[in-house]
Amino acid sequence: MTAWHSLEKKTIWVTGGAGYLGSPITAALDAAAGKVVCLDLADKAATLVQQQQLTKTIPVSCDLTTADLPALVGQTAAQHGVPDGVVHLVFASSSGQKLEDLARADFQKTIDLSLPMTFELCRCVAECMKPRGGGSVVLFSSMYGVVAPDPRIYRAPMAPNPIDYGASKAAVLAMARYFAVHYGPAGLRFNCVTPGPFPNPTIQKDLPDFIHDLAGKTALRRIGRNTEIVGPTLFLLTDSASFVTGHSLAVDGGWTTW
Repeated sequence: MTAWHSLEKKTIWVTGGAGYLGSPITAALDAAAGKVVCLDLADKAATLVQQQQLTKTIPVSCDLTTADLPALVGQTAAQHGVPDGVVHLVFASSSGQKLEDLARADFQKTIDLSLPMTFELCRCVAECMKPRGGGSVVLFSSMYGVVAPDPRIYRAPMAPNPIDYGASKAAVLAMARYFAVHYGPAGLRFNCVTPGPFPNPTIQKDLPDFIHDLAGKTALRRIGRNTEIVGPTLFLLTDSASFVTGHSLAVDGGWTTW
């Protein structure tokens, strides 16, 4: 009998699974799940599999923002099996522009790249899972989908985290709730992991004062380590979370508590 918290017989897909937050999730799933499909740009997934010597992870090269998603989901499911769970980390954002300088077209580009793709992917995988009567989809939002960035910690010449990013991440939270209600009768669960400050290594190295200020905004007085995103994500995939749906699980060191 498989333990209620186990993923050992499950097939999990991870979009953006070779990125800074995606990589430790993919690696952990490789150790815990029956099969992992890592979808990412160019050869990023294949490189991750090779570098970390992952044995149960299948790399798939694709750009979800331009792909024919019904065809991609159908082909991937035919080749590797209908997923028991999907973790979706792919996102888009403008960068480096102040609110006053952000063009309408740049704002629209983020929305166009992020939301239709997320909507269609969720619907495609849900319809794929639906006949089986179960499955878990974990979307990724952000603390900036819940609260606004504090401009005081973005010292010149930095610009605060862009408004288009926050708007798109707030929409992801709404989509997770909508999908949870729509597909709940079919036994499917939709939830969000909502990360706080997880700056990538380049930012940590190049902007130590900013990292100090980020850390000061959390209750724990530090930034997150990318491995700390793994447990909450895997929890939502397992039967441990079988009665959890439409939920936003904040992994933010207490950022949004005050």
